[in-house]
Amino acid sequence: MTRLPLVALALLAAMGLPACKIVKTPFPGEGGAIVAGEAGDDARIAALLDETLDATLLPLIREKAVALADLRSALAGGLDAAGATYGNRGAGEGAAWNFAVKGAGKVIAANLESRARKAELDTDGDGKADVTLQLGPVIKGSSLRDAVALFNFGDFRDQIEFAKLGRVINDRVSAGLKLPESDLIGQTLNFTGAVTLTKASDPLLVTAIEVTP
Repeated sequence: MTRLPLVALALLAAMGLPACKIVKTPFPGEGGAIVAGEAGDDARIAALLDETLDATLLPLIREKAVALADLRSALAGGLDAAGATYGNRGAGEGAAWNFAVKGAGKVIAANLESRARKAELDTDGDGKADVTLQLGPVIKGSSLRDAVALFNFGDFRDQIEFAKLGRVINDRVSAGLKLPESDLIGQTLNFTGAVTLTKASDPLLVTAIEVTP
């Protein structure tokens, strides 16, 4: 067979192949054009949170929030038992348990100068701090994303996009967090937020969604 027929056959075969492209599954409730890939993450996540943060996520955290005293009692029976009653487990084998929580405590120490603002609270009356409130804007973890069963990892492109969602939630919530204007030390604060635990004895690092005197 000569070279020309081989080239012609190759061209015919290529023309017969259907055009293929990968389109990311949209978030639930999201309409309009979809930008596939990492380049569209910011816009997709912003649109998703515009729809769900104030309307669904924060109300769910408030609704599901367990009193710290009840959570501590449940944790005495083991993390998995407490999680089955009050928590939501993250994606993947051996994922941490996440809990929406509420409580009150006296401020023992506070650092509001750092970008990772924190307040140390005594919630059981022994004079020692037993809860740390994360106040942002720099916040560790994704407790707010995972505290309730709203966002499904399978609806996102990959772990990178899912992690971005957690960071944007933290950014938005901390930006809207209002604190008492006076010195916090010695004040009693009521709080609602979320905490992630990998074992029952983990320190309680609560990411706050609201703090009131």
